[in-house]
Amino acid sequence: MASILLGVRQNAAMKSLYLDLVNSNCYVSPGGLGFFIRCLGGLGMVNEANELFDHVRKMGCVVNDYSYNALLEAVSKSGSVELMAVRMSEMRDNGWKPDKFTLTSVLQCYCRANLFEKALDVFGQMEGCGWVDSYVFTILIVSLTKAGEVEEAVRLIDKMGEFKISLNEKTFYVLIHGFVKGGKFDYALNLLKKMQALGFVPGISLYSVIIEGFCKRKEFKKGLDLYSQMNELGIHPDVSIFKILISSLSDEKDMILLLKEAKDHVNNKSMTTLFNTALTSLVKGGSTDKAHHLIQAVIKDDVDDDTFKIQNLVSLDASSFEIVISSLCQKGELDIALDLFNDMDQIGCKKSLLIYNNLISALSNANKVEKCHELLKEMKTNGVSPSHFTHNSIFGHYCKICDVSGAIDVLREMHTHGHQPWIKHYTLLVKNLSINRKAADACTFLTIMKEIGYFPDMIAYSTVIDGWLKIGEIDYALKMFKDISANGHCPDVVAYNTIINGLCKDKRVSEARDIYDEMLQKSFVPSVVTYNLLIDAYCKNGEVDQAVCFFSMMSEKKRNPNVITYSTLIDGLCNAGKSDEALLTWNEMVKVCDPNKIAYMGFINGLCKCGKPDLGLVYFEEMEEKNMKVDSYVYVMLIDAFVSVSNAPMAVYVLRKMIKDERVPDSVDKYCIVLKEALVKLLDDELTCLEVKSLIEDGSLPGYVLETGGV
Repeated sequence: MASILLGVRQNAAMKSLYLDLVNSNCYVSPGGLGFFIRCLGGLGMVNEANELFDHVRKMGCVVNDYSYNALLEAVSKSGSVELMAVRMSEMRDNGWKPDKFTLTSVLQCYCRANLFEKALDVFGQMEGCGWVDSYVFTILIVSLTKAGEVEEAVRLIDKMGEFKISLNEKTFYVLIHGFVKGGKFDYALNLLKKMQALGFVPGISLYSVIIEGFCKRKEFKKGLDLYSQMNELGIHPDVSIFKILISSLSDEKDMILLLKEAKDHVNNKSMTTLFNTALTSLVKGGSTDKAHHLIQAVIKDDVDDDTFKIQNLVSLDASSFEIVISSLCQKGELDIALDLFNDMDQIGCKKSLLIYNNLISALSNANKVEKCHELLKEMKTNGVSPSHFTHNSIFGHYCKICDVSGAIDVLREMHTHGHQPWIKHYTLLVKNLSINRKAADACTFLTIMKEIGYFPDMIAYSTVIDGWLKIGEIDYALKMFKDISANGHCPDVVAYNTIINGLCKDKRVSEARDIYDEMLQKSFVPSVVTYNLLIDAYCKNGEVDQAVCFFSMMSEKKRNPNVITYSTLIDGLCNAGKSDEALLTWNEMVKVCDPNKIAYMGFINGLCKCGKPDLGLVYFEEMEEKNMKVDSYVYVMLIDAFVSVSNAPMAVYVLRKMIKDERVPDSVDKYCIVLKEALVKLLDDELTCLEVKSLIEDGSLPGYVLETGGV
C-alpha cells in the first residue's frame, strides 16, 4: 500500500496509513520498517519517518543497518545535518558500521545543505573504500553545479575518467543547463562535445538553451555558429531556436535570410509567428521604420532589393499589423499607420479590436476625433464590437477639450453598449470647467450623466464643489454638498474636507464645525487634514482654545498630528501671546516628528511676536546647525524684536549675520519697511549708531541709504 501511494504521490493517504501503523502497535520487521520509511522519505515526510523509527523501537522491534540506512536516506532529502549526525552516532553506538549506502546518504545531506567541504570529505572516505560510483559522482557534481561551484564540478567530471565512469544522458542535460545558467558557456560547450563523443545525440532543447544563453549575452556569432553545427549534424532547429536567433538580430536582411532557412523546417503558421517575432524585435529596438518596410515587402511585390522579395515567404495575420501599427501610433506617425491599416483590406486580413483601439486612442490624443468616429462606424460594419477602451478613448478627448455636448453624445452611445465611463475622464472635464469658472456647466454635466444612467463618482462632485469655492460661490458649493446627500450619494472624507476648507477660508467657522459634527454622526472618522483645517481656522479666528480642543480630539480619534498640525497650533498660541504653551507644544512635536524649515521659521516668528527674541535666536541657531537656509524675513523679525525689547547690540548681531548670509531683503520685499524702521531706531541708539551707520555707508546693506532724519 505504501509503495502504491508513493507512486501516485498521495501524501494525505500516506499520512493516514502511517497513523494506522503507529496506532495498531503491530510488530514490524527491520526490512518492513526500512521499506516503509523509504516510502515516507520519497514523499518528503521526514518527520513521520523519524517518529515511526522511534515508535517501532519502543515497541520492542529490532532495527538493523538496513533500517538505519533507510532512515538516513529519508533524512538526507531534507538536508537536516543535525538530525543526520544524531542518527549516525546512534547507529555506531548500536554496533552498526556505516557502509556505502550510509555514506551516500550523508554525502547527499551535506550537498543539500550546501556544505560542500564536508561533502568532499565524505567523498574522499568513499573513494578510499572503493565505494565511489556513477550515482555518487552525479549527486556531488549536480549539487556543485546548481550552487555555482562550477570549477569544482568540472574537476570531478574530469576525475570520473580515472574511475572509467561516464555521466548518463540525463546528468549531461542537468549539468549543461546549470553551466549555462551560471554563465559558464565554455564548460557547457565542452560537455556538449563530451556528450557527443560518448555517442549521445543532444536534443534540440539542449541546443536551444545554449543558443539562448549566447544571445542573452549578446554573443550572437557563437549562437549562430552552434546553429550551423546543428545543421551540419542533421539536427534541424525547431521554431523556438529560430525565434531566439531572430530576436537577437537587428538587421532586417539577416532576419530575412534566417526566415528563408526556416521555411524548410517549420509550417506556415510557425513562419507567421517567426515573422512577427522579427517585427517585434525591430520595434523594440527602435526600428519601427524597418519593421514597416518589412511588412510592406510582404504586402507588395514592387521592391528593388531582391533580398526583400518575400511576398510568398510568409502569410500575415492581425498580430503582424498590430505590432507595427501600435509602434507607428506611439511615434505619432498616424498617416503611415492608417495607410498600413487600409492595406489589410488588400490582402484580406481581418482587422482586430486591438488595432482599432490603438488607432482610435492615438487619433484621439492627436485631436483627430472625426477620424475616430469614422473608424467606430467601420467597426460596426465589420462586425467588431467596440470595447470600453474604444469609447473611453473618444470620451476622454471630449473631456480634455471641455466639449460637454460631445462628451454627452459619447456617454449615450456607451450606455447602449453597457460600458462605464472612466472616472479620470469626466473628473478632468468637471475640473477644467470649474477652473474656467464654469462650475454651473460642470453641475449640469453631472446631472445629465445621472439622467443617462451613470452615477458620477464622489471625486467628480468634490471637484465641482471645489470649483464653486474657488470662484467664491460658497453658498452654491454648500447647497450642492447637501443635495448630494439628499439624492442618495454618500460624501466621502475628501468631499467633507473640501467644503470645510471653503467655509473656513470664508471665516464661517461655526458652519464648518457643523459639517464636522455631521461627519461624526455619519460615522466618518475625520482625517488629519480635517483637523488641520479646523485648527487653522480657529487659530486665525482668535479662538485658540477651540483649536487646542480639536488638537486633543485627534488622539481620541486615533489621528496622529503631523508637522502642519503642530506648526499651525504653535503659530496660533504665539499669536495669542501664549508662548509658554507654544514651547510645550513644540517640545511635544519634536518627540514624534522632525520639524521642517517652515515649522522652525513660524515658531521663531511667533516667539518674536511674543517678545522673546532670545529664545527665537536659540531655534534660529538650531536651524543653522541642521543646514536649513533661513528666509530673510526671519532675520528681520529677530532684529525688530530685539529692538523692541531694547537689546540693540543683539539686533546688530543678527543684522551682521543677515549681511554675512546674504539675506538682506530688497526694496520690493514687504519686510523692507520693517527693517528700515528698525535701522532708524538703531541709529538713534548711542551703542549701535556708529556701527549701523558704517554698515550702510560701506554698502553692506544694498538699497539702504542714509537720508536726513532716517534711512
